[in-house]
Amino acid sequence: MTIVKNVPMKSYGISKQVMPENELDEVVESVQNIGYGILDSGLSSADIKKIADEFELTYRLYVEKYGESRLKSIDEINTVRLMLAHGNEIFIKLAFNERLLLTLKKLIPGKFILNQQNGVINPPEETYNQGAWHRDLPYQHFVSSTPLAINALFCVDDFTFKNGATYILPASHKSEAFPSDSYVKKHAIQIEAKAGSFILLDCMTFHSGGVNSTNSARRAVNHVYNIPYFKQQINIPLNLEKHNLTDQAKDILGFNYDEPISISDYLARRKGGY
Repeated sequence: MTIVKNVPMKSYGISKQVMPENELDEVVESVQNIGYGILDSGLSSADIKKIADEFELTYRLYVEKYGESRLKSIDEINTVRLMLAHGNEIFIKLAFNERLLLTLKKLIPGKFILNQQNGVINPPEETYNQGAWHRDLPYQHFVSSTPLAINALFCVDDFTFKNGATYILPASHKSEAFPSDSYVKKHAIQIEAKAGSFILLDCMTFHSGGVNSTNSARRAVNHVYNIPYFKQQINIPLNLEKHNLTDQAKDILGFNYDEPISISDYLARRKGGY
């Protein structure tokens, strides 16, 4: 990403200005205006290493369970679906990172739920299924005044220009159509971020993984949070025990938003206020 120096800071004729009160507000302002921002998770280096270690273990067991050849045949070999459902609470805790939730509450008015949490691997010197331009609400061409969904990409490793750090098209969440090839070449930027950071995107911002030219895989845990009017990618309540979850966790994980099975069920839920 190009760093511009000597930016003019004087102004005139301005009667309204956004005034962030803290770092989270600055991230929110960035996501709202240009479609992305980088949030420090607040996790220690030891916490980040634990996540990295559990990522590797979960990936190995995932491939053993579903089969390497099968996963390769359906272009899923570099993805671990629904990481929090594989038995390690570290990924549930990651989805409920305090600084992340505080920021999401500023970005998405009202209720939101976790739509998906997937491990993503950018392999060295190979193509992979996230190395193409897309939105995290794919096949959709509309804009909204406030975010309907936010992508929170947790960097397990440093994201660098050499290992295929994410490319984005700034402010593309404000345009319905994907721009021309010449526009993409002129305006795409690549985002470097430290391990332990969340790269936050309005889910309508076009983005793509880059080419990893190093000898090591670049790993991330991707989260999508959205208003409760979209179905989850995989039904989380059916794949997770709820007895150890807080009421807030049950709400964000979607336990309160499954479809009523009858009119009586619907009316009973209305008593609960949603």
